Amino acid sequence: MKKMLFSFAVIFFASANGFAQNIPADPSVRIGTLSNGMKYYIKKNNLPEKKVDFRLAINAGSILEDENQRGLAHFMEHMNFNGTKNFPDNKLVDFLQSIGVKFGQHLNAYTSFDETVYMLPVPLDKPGNLDSGLKVMEDWAFNATLSDEQINKERGVVLEELRLGLGADKRMSDKYLPKLLYNSQYANRLPIGKKEVLENFKPDVIRKFHQDWYRPDLMAIVVVGDINVDEVEKKIKDNFSKYKNPAKPKERKIFDLPNHKETLVAIETDPDATSSRVQFIMKDSEAYTPDVTIEQYNQSLIKNLATTMLNNRLRELINSNNPPFTYGSVYHGGTYARTKEAFQGFAMTKEGDQLNALTVLLTEVERAKKFGFTQSELDRAKSQVLSNVENSYNNRDKTESYMLVDEYVRNFLEQEPMPGIIWEYEDTKAFLPGVTLAQTNDIIKKFVKDDSRVIVITGPKKDNVKMPTEAMVLNAFESVKMADIKPYEEKATIKNLVKPFKSEGKIAKTETDEKLGITTWTLSNGAKVTFKKTDFKDDEIVFSARSLGGNSLIPDADFNKTQFAYQALTEAGVNSASKADLTNYLAGKQVSVTPYISSTLEGIYGRTNQKDLSTAMELTYAYFTGLNYSPEAFNAYKMKQSAMLNNLLSNPQTYFASEHAKFTNQKNPRFIGILPLEKDWAATDYKKAYDIYKEKFANAGNFHFYFVGNIDEAKFKNEVLQYIASLPTTGKTTNFKDTGYRSITGDHTRVYKKGKDPKSMVQIVYSGETPYNEKEALALSALGEVATIKVIEKLREDESGIYGGGARGGMYKVPYGNYSFSVSFPCGPENADKLTKSAIAELQKLIEKGPEQKDLDKYKEGELNDYKTDLKDNNYWVNALSKNQLDGSDKYDILNYQEKVKALTVKDLQDVAKKYLTKNRVIATLMPEDGWENTKKEDGKPAAIKASVAN
Repeated sequence: MKKMLFSFAVIFFASANGFAQNIPADPSVRIGTLSNGMKYYIKKNNLPEKKVDFRLAINAGSILEDENQRGLAHFMEHMNFNGTKNFPDNKLVDFLQSIGVKFGQHLNAYTSFDETVYMLPVPLDKPGNLDSGLKVMEDWAFNATLSDEQINKERGVVLEELRLGLGADKRMSDKYLPKLLYNSQYANRLPIGKKEVLENFKPDVIRKFHQDWYRPDLMAIVVVGDINVDEVEKKIKDNFSKYKNPAKPKERKIFDLPNHKETLVAIETDPDATSSRVQFIMKDSEAYTPDVTIEQYNQSLIKNLATTMLNNRLRELINSNNPPFTYGSVYHGGTYARTKEAFQGFAMTKEGDQLNALTVLLTEVERAKKFGFTQSELDRAKSQVLSNVENSYNNRDKTESYMLVDEYVRNFLEQEPMPGIIWEYEDTKAFLPGVTLAQTNDIIKKFVKDDSRVIVITGPKKDNVKMPTEAMVLNAFESVKMADIKPYEEKATIKNLVKPFKSEGKIAKTETDEKLGITTWTLSNGAKVTFKKTDFKDDEIVFSARSLGGNSLIPDADFNKTQFAYQALTEAGVNSASKADLTNYLAGKQVSVTPYISSTLEGIYGRTNQKDLSTAMELTYAYFTGLNYSPEAFNAYKMKQSAMLNNLLSNPQTYFASEHAKFTNQKNPRFIGILPLEKDWAATDYKKAYDIYKEKFANAGNFHFYFVGNIDEAKFKNEVLQYIASLPTTGKTTNFKDTGYRSITGDHTRVYKKGKDPKSMVQIVYSGETPYNEKEALALSALGEVATIKVIEKLREDESGIYGGGARGGMYKVPYGNYSFSVSFPCGPENADKLTKSAIAELQKLIEKGPEQKDLDKYKEGELNDYKTDLKDNNYWVNALSKNQLDGSDKYDILNYQEKVKALTVKDLQDVAKKYLTKNRVIATLMPEDGWENTKKEDGKPAAIKASVAN
């Protein structure tokens, strides 16, 4: 420690004397550059064990396209999954699935304006998998075959992805992006591209893009995992050094987001818009350059403190009983262009209130600019920033590989510093105490500008909603400057959530289960506490508390009056402390605690660390014993929810889900909709919901608590005796009940019409009541995974009719034995009927012949791959341990799962297909409203910033 402090003293002394010290690179990462200019990053990381994460980063994206190539950077990304030297046609996905890599879930890629990144996690449980992963990287980098046949087949898939982006947001963004991206190339190079180019480009045009930009000097390969660094480095040098750059490489230009004197205002509405928003952007005067020196890095910390304090103030407003908007925040950071950063703010509002929200945002910024912050605000922000870094530092040896690779990718693409968490923690800990109010106040003044401003306002187009004019928006800036703004008044910070008390609670009984590695205490008040000490993380504790009953015990009339109120209850705070007080009290602490009431359970789930365990337990106790009653807080919550939800039914997909749910639940008097409408809020009884909550949480003896993590048993025991053993109890036990209500049965076909864009959604569902059978449950789940493989192969790869889709199967015990199997996919309305028949035909093959053994093997590899990772996850164990309490399942299922998956046969899957996929089928299709055919030839330019190859 003395040595570390000395080194920082040298750094600061050198900096003060004009010798800028550069930020070091993480010494645990092997960084190198091949003779052809390709860069590599290699790091040994043992979490998860026997796995490796690959990334291929290409410093080229849609911004580099020629006019006749618009959309082909993203199309090229797709083509790397459709034929390479070592994996012709569609063999790549097939091969990777065979070793346990799931398409979309594990295997993926994305294209943005300035970059293309490929992602591949590979299990190392079999010899040769490391070499296979490197071979995939090599093929993605250099060996795409780009055959005419595969290019033409993939057009349909990419056009389906473009179709997904159509809608209100796209129509509005088409209008505001020219101002948001004013006078820049970015406005003309959205990654998804232009419809007419995607439909008509000649194959040689995409080959030209590949030749120009897929070259070693624009690439980096990242390899992080349970590997031998020297071995991997040698393989990279041997396999990747042989590739050459073009004799006359095309210049890789850098594009800017220019500044401008005027304030640009875009006010856009659409009848189908689902939310009301406002955004401001104040572009920096100077071009952005990445942090290189320690002084620059520490300046970024000061910026972080300043925006943290501003956001804390905005959060107070949002949590107040008269919130100005549903959500709002500010930050200083990147724009679409790498060369430009900006001070930016954003708010979601009720419809027609965007101008007021903008005024509030600007007023808070102006308040901070005029009067600065308070010392207590700065101290709180310092504790928040340090706590987050400290949490990462404490878990530094248990950081998953996927969390590291992206940092190295950003270092290559954007020159973001990568000193490693040890350096970041030590620097932050040493620097933060010396930061002054003068420094943070000065930062805010530099953020605020009178030029290079852009305001974007969007919302629903309604006759009764008046939108502001451009003149009104521009006037808001002047009005705020002239307003009589007062300094920020800070409320007194609460000292504790619970008044100190002496607990009389005891441990009445102790039981251990060595097989599961758990201990269970039965406490004197009847509550049970099961805990498992793990080393999966060095500083993480995950917990859950559950009591059986939930909403199932509430009479229908009361349920319908209260079902939407439960999520609002915590808005009132605890023990006379408001939610804003609670937020300030928890600042700088790693504590998350959330109570809930569901259909069969009432409970709490949370997460914390060793240092903050006592606070987490204190908050848990407070939610049991001291929840506040505040109609004002409920009304504020209702207003915010209404602002978010009132227009959601304008979205065709939400409308489809809502209307279809009404149809399937038509015999259930407890179903009144998937989201609350104005009439539902009017009928909601907040007091009744509060009383039900208080009654359920007054009986701690009916609760079972589960804790998993790096538990210090002695300290943990003290906290349990203080806060859990002292909870009140009634001595009663409850259980959930089956209300008796069921979804409709029989075969049905439904068509719902909504929306103007040529977009459809198909959902095929088989469901019904059945006695629970453990083996069938697993087989039905596996059948869903296998059916997904076949749906993707047939509907996407063979018919080019969908971008994404899949199947899911399951069987459940609670609240009654039932099963569900579904297939769903988005598509063009002209193809909906044909693709529905194709999907049903694939299911019929599974019924008549069963799945192919190779597809069942793919499922097993992927499932066991995930299972090995899950076994090292605290949250996974909490869910597994608590499952038995709800459904009475074998508590050792978590240990036996691997053997059960391995034992599945083709016949097992065929049997459940025959049994469950031959009756009670409901086919629901979303179609656009009449007249959609007229839109088929319209050009599409969705506002997606990243286009991805898989869901």
